Amino acid sequence: MTFRTSLSGLDAASTDLSVVGNNIANASTNGFKQSRAEFVDVFATTFTGVSGNTPGSGVRVATVAQQFGQGNIEFTSSNLDLAISGEGFFIVDDSGAQAYTRAGAFTTDRDGFVVDSSGRQLQAFPPNNNGTFNTGSLSSVQLSTSDSAPNPTSTVTPTLNLDARQAVPINPAFDPLDANSYNHSTSTTIYDSLGNGFPATMYFQSSNPVLNTWNVFTEVNNSPVTIGGAASFPLAFNTDGTFLSANGAVTGQVTLDNTSIGNGSAPIGLTYDYSQMTQFGGDFAVNGLSQNGFASGRLNGIDIDPTGVIFAQFTNGQTSSLGQIAMATFPNAQGLRQLGDSSWAETFSSGNRTVGSGGTAGFGLLQSGALESSNVDIATQLVNLITSQRNFQANAQAISTQDTIQQAIINIR
Repeated sequence: MTFRTSLSGLDAASTDLSVVGNNIANASTNGFKQSRAEFVDVFATTFTGVSGNTPGSGVRVATVAQQFGQGNIEFTSSNLDLAISGEGFFIVDDSGAQAYTRAGAFTTDRDGFVVDSSGRQLQAFPPNNNGTFNTGSLSSVQLSTSDSAPNPTSTVTPTLNLDARQAVPINPAFDPLDANSYNHSTSTTIYDSLGNGFPATMYFQSSNPVLNTWNVFTEVNNSPVTIGGAASFPLAFNTDGTFLSANGAVTGQVTLDNTSIGNGSAPIGLTYDYSQMTQFGGDFAVNGLSQNGFASGRLNGIDIDPTGVIFAQFTNGQTSSLGQIAMATFPNAQGLRQLGDSSWAETFSSGNRTVGSGGTAGFGLLQSGALESSNVDIATQLVNLITSQRNFQANAQAISTQDTIQQAIINIR
């Protein structure tokens, strides 16, 4: 009986050594969670129970339990490297079978899908048309390789100060080539429906300094643009220099006649908002000159915020959301089944998963450009290694002692 008891101790100690060795081997594995061998004692029982003088029948391994403590977060140079600070797992899809992982070393495959080192695709909530996300379904994250479509300019908002000290120009007949026919000018780039950029220039001509009125002329691509068939429109200010009206409109909005560039694009229709204009007794100043158009652009980079929203950045300065990274939690994470590759599968023991996004309902936040290290503490594991070794040696010594006793009995004459 002693042999069997000690053999169970050897087997348990050997298992403990294997667990500790596996922990040490994965001390540098991203997203790895250390394990712990848990033991229970064994008694040979009958239907009448265990007597008070039964010595026991040894030990067995009850379970090898995963320890899902947080690992250290180390920063990297790739925006697709992701670390979870707090609770949750990434969801990855392997040809329809879903797995869960804390290892966030993601990259892209040849089709633009975001995948882990095993080729499994990262799952996210797809975007809706109104800027929200469809949290009722999951889809694989795919980086767009197509150009961002251009947006033709429709509105221009100048925020300028016209110098109230200016007199009527020497040559009141406006000519863009004659600087003596206007007082101020400024230009911005606008875009047609094809994404081509063209200069749009405003010329300001003082018409009556006493009445605080100006004439405004506009050119697009060096060609004059009319306003209701007229070459210019009046711009008026109050006696304190604040805006009064543009072409009689107190809203400040003036819509120019459509103009065609002649390059196959749709005619350009511009609405200027002059309500932010002022006429103070100071130098002419361009405080702001914005327009809502932009050219086409190619994917320039990826940005992921702490809640997991993936933004595609394009060379034209625009951004678009590709989705929101989905995360999963479980009532009993230790019930998950290990799959290898620092990933787990859902089981009956783990309970049903709860899917959500970073920073909500107990889910941790995401850190882009970072990876979660293994939660293995080398110093602790080395101490455990020594302890397991001593346990193994002690059980081996018990077997040796029992062998000596039996040999002594055999040698009795």
